[in-house]
Amino acid sequence: MKNKKLKMARVEHDLSQQELAKKVGVSRQTIGLIELGKYNPTLQLCLSICWALDKSLDDLFWQDKGSEQ
Repeated sequence: MKNKKLKMARVEHDLSQQELAKKVGVSRQTIGLIELGKYNPTLQLCLSICWALDKSLDDLFWQDKGSEQ
């Protein structure tokens, strides 16, 4: 399932995938895969992304049952 919330928050902060990746200590490919829904990040990585984007876990990663982000 694609993570549209993460991509929108990243764009709101005017960050490229590469820039966000550098802030949280992962590769650009990892951020891309998370946004595509093809990689499940660890809780620690989720928190790092949230802190970098000034968002909560709920803002970026919560998903209601049966809904698509």
